[in-house]
Amino acid sequence: MTEIFFTATIWLFLAVLATVLANKLKISMALIEICVGALAGYVCSHYFIADVLKTNEEWLRFIASTGAILLTFLAGAELEPSVLKAKRKEVFIVGAVGFLMPFLGASAAAKYILHWEFRASLLAGIALSTTSMAVVYSVMLEYGFNKTEFGKGILGACFVNDLGTVIALGLIFAPFTYKTIIFITASILVFIFLPSITRKMMQLYAFKTAAIRTKWILLVLFFLGSLSFWAGSEAVLPAYIVGMVLATTINKDDHFIRRLRTLTVGFLTPFYFLRAGALVSIPAIIAAPLLILILFSSKVFSKILGLFPVISRFRSDRKEIWYYTLLMSTGLTFGTISAMYGLTHGIVSKDQYSYLVAVVIGSAVIPTIIANFAFLPKHLLKIPFSDEEMLQLDNDDKGSETTGNPAT
Repeated sequence: MTEIFFTATIWLFLAVLATVLANKLKISMALIEICVGALAGYVCSHYFIADVLKTNEEWLRFIASTGAILLTFLAGAELEPSVLKAKRKEVFIVGAVGFLMPFLGASAAAKYILHWEFRASLLAGIALSTTSMAVVYSVMLEYGFNKTEFGKGILGACFVNDLGTVIALGLIFAPFTYKTIIFITASILVFIFLPSITRKMMQLYAFKTAAIRTKWILLVLFFLGSLSFWAGSEAVLPAYIVGMVLATTINKDDHFIRRLRTLTVGFLTPFYFLRAGALVSIPAIIAAPLLILILFSSKVFSKILGLFPVISRFRSDRKEIWYYTLLMSTGLTFGTISAMYGLTHGIVSKDQYSYLVAVVIGSAVIPTIIANFAFLPKHLLKIPFSDEEMLQLDNDDKGSETTGNPAT
């Protein structure tokens, strides 16, 4: 037990350090945590006792996985079903193109330019097809876009994009067996009955007993997570959908959401992002800058080429189009999750994993910095997404379907 507490102390020291650096540099904390983890892993392996960080300890992997699951749940909770319904055409078209273009581009680059094995090339395409919900969600919160129709559209497109990523990961690499059927069936039943059960529980116990909502949500997420791991899939997909189906219910209490976010970002996710960074091989990255540039270009340029003309159908302002496109070109959480899946299942080597994570980090930093400095749509700041606007958007979308014109 002494060793576990000492190891946890080291990781939390790194988390505090990353928080201070993120505040000073004005960069996403998740991104800084990955970078700090990579540097700490390199320093500890070269100058201190081997494996002093204990990156493969079961308890550490559990905390890290829980952090990823809860962060994904919170991101899904921002996506109210009414918003997805009102902006369904935009969300699904942008999200689908945002997944498909970099998947094809990065897979082709890995296979035909870098000469990776076929399975490794497909894994690279999946890892680099993602949009960073962690970065996008953080930016939305920072500027208040998460409460505007513009920001909710981006979050919805991110959901569809990453949904395609996780489905592709499962279809291509996870075995389809009777376990998969059980997992899908159980998940669908949970999604159907969860909102009504949660509302009833909140009415009876929410303000009478200690933190029963948090315990209930964790119970559901762990149950579905255990089923997904048992079926050979990833726990983040059901967590995303659970957040979405409960969005209307739990968003009625801002204090609860803030407390859950504090637990997640303050304790759990640092272990996930720091560990993801600690598994990166810095010497491998330094030795192959051209390879990383090729993968980075295949991701970002294919995203931009595919998304810019599509987003132009739904937004008319130039800054909004570029800001939307660049944020959709980011990658972090699902990219590292996909790369980690490839590493743990022997699909990619540790060096290939390091290249992919380096590209994911670069795609989280560069498009975000350019978007915020050059294309921030300041005219949309702090404009609420009202019920009247929701109704108008829904009517506009229905009208566009009958006339054949795109909704704006």
